[in-house]
Amino acid sequence: MLIKVAAGIILRGDKVFISLRKASQDQGGLWEFPGGKCDDHETVLEALKRELHEECGITITDSHFFKLVSHDYGSKTVELHFYKVTAFEGEPQGKEGQQVAWVNIKDLDSYEFPDANKGIVKDLLS
Repeated sequence: MLIKVAAGIILRGDKVFISLRKASQDQGGLWEFPGGKCDDHETVLEALKRELHEECGITITDSHFFKLVSHDYGSKTVELHFYKVTAFEGEPQGKEGQQVAWVNIKDLDSYEFPDANKGIVKDLLS
């Protein structure tokens, strides 16, 4: 099964906004770049805008494609479309009760991410 996901690397200066997956979720207890599954009728960018509004309460005003990552978890393959979000309206928050944090990019390797996100963390650190 292939799952297409839009993920936002929300940036402010030298910090990035990350969220903690709830224990009840797949990959629970790991940090991630916010986003979610693309619906059949929407583009990746439309999904990103919808998901970041629903999850974080922001409206994207500037973003650009960063990287496509495919990862096979055995029972499913995720295709993650990462976008750098460099301008937005509103203040990001955990609208779905998830723990969130603004962290310095250089400290990202202190946080535990799902395997599919680890290459992105490495890219952001370099």
